[in-house]
Amino acid sequence: MEAMARAWLHSRSTSAVACAVKSVEGESYRVELPDKKRNSRVLVLGGTGRVGGSTAIALNKLCPDLRIVVGGRNREKGAAMVGKLGKNSEFSEINIDDADSLQAALSDVDLVIHAAGPFQRAAKCTVLEAAIETKTAYIDVCDDTSYALRAKLFNNRALAANIPAITTAGIYPGVSNVMAAELVRAARSESKGEPERLRFYYYTAGTGGAGPTILATSFLLLGEEVVAFNKGEEIKLKPYSGMLNIDFGKGIGKKDVYLLNLPEVRTTHEVLGIPTVSARFGTAPFFWNWAMEAMTNLVPVEVLRDRSKVQQLVQLFDPVVRAVDGIAGERVSMRVDLEHTDGRDTVGIFSHRRLSVSVGVATAAFALAVLEGSTQPGVWFPEEPEGIAIEARELLLHRASQGTINFVMNKPAWMVETNPKEFGLGIYI
Repeated sequence: MEAMARAWLHSRSTSAVACAVKSVEGESYRVELPDKKRNSRVLVLGGTGRVGGSTAIALNKLCPDLRIVVGGRNREKGAAMVGKLGKNSEFSEINIDDADSLQAALSDVDLVIHAAGPFQRAAKCTVLEAAIETKTAYIDVCDDTSYALRAKLFNNRALAANIPAITTAGIYPGVSNVMAAELVRAARSESKGEPERLRFYYYTAGTGGAGPTILATSFLLLGEEVVAFNKGEEIKLKPYSGMLNIDFGKGIGKKDVYLLNLPEVRTTHEVLGIPTVSARFGTAPFFWNWAMEAMTNLVPVEVLRDRSKVQQLVQLFDPVVRAVDGIAGERVSMRVDLEHTDGRDTVGIFSHRRLSVSVGVATAAFALAVLEGSTQPGVWFPEEPEGIAIEARELLLHRASQGTINFVMNKPAWMVETNPKEFGLGIYI
């Protein structure tokens, strides 16, 4: 009976891949949601910002019948976004720090997407709490370990309210977690060696066109000790240390990346059971990496942990960063490496020319999965099968990878690198 159920789920997943996506002229395509979900109301908090706006645009293109509510504080920006989205959209002025305002806004929507970062140093999960109170499905694009773990504490309340919720459901973390889960699933199904080392490598040119929020996030992360795992032991490391030169393959090439404290390290270690896990990030031009190192060494950690002071730094640096962004572009790449006890190394790579576009498409892929019923009630990380059902992962990755210049999964490193090489036998995380 169990085998029959698995076979049915697999056939259901395969059918979904074949039927749920309709090709459209050019690079876009459309998704046909079930009839009862086709006209769902989706509230995008932070919808006037770079990440939220990109998500709203992606959802509008994927599912034109969805009714998009752009949530934000600036009516002028809201009107401009509604103008881009068209007739099935509206603006709602919302302050996410006001619980009553939030609950009123969530009372008549089917799904809320929390993209109003940064999430670092946020004291409460106010949007998630409001979603539970109003029994509204929820996803966020959190990239902060403390916030993600705090969100997880609401699991029982979400279960009682019978609502699905996914935290860290953006591009990274988010799509990268699902890539890791699929690499691990494939490795274990082949039964040729147990996964033992998982490494996340990220690269973004400049701010990736994502604006001040990603700049604030980067500065705040410099104030956090890096948590990594080595053979099952939790270790603490200095932020923006441990540089490696990583080959991101076609369209990106080799880039320097540095240790950062990212939530997928802890969650994949615990959920997927991988003994050694780490995450590194790098940017371009190269001197931005030097500047990040210098900030780690020269700016007092108390400043880097203070949201208001970091916002002042962002205002100071933002004009320069935007000017350099115009030259650097906004390419983004993720490489997920999984090493096995039998010596094999399997890799997943996701590269796109524009982070400002791909982050919206990635987040939209999670939103569609929730609307289609691929998420169980409770609060989940993307790599948990209750968050994104195993049978739905392939479809989510297919949707998220639309427009990429390079997307490969479960390949040996030598097949994807521009200059293949063998790693040494030293101990590293």
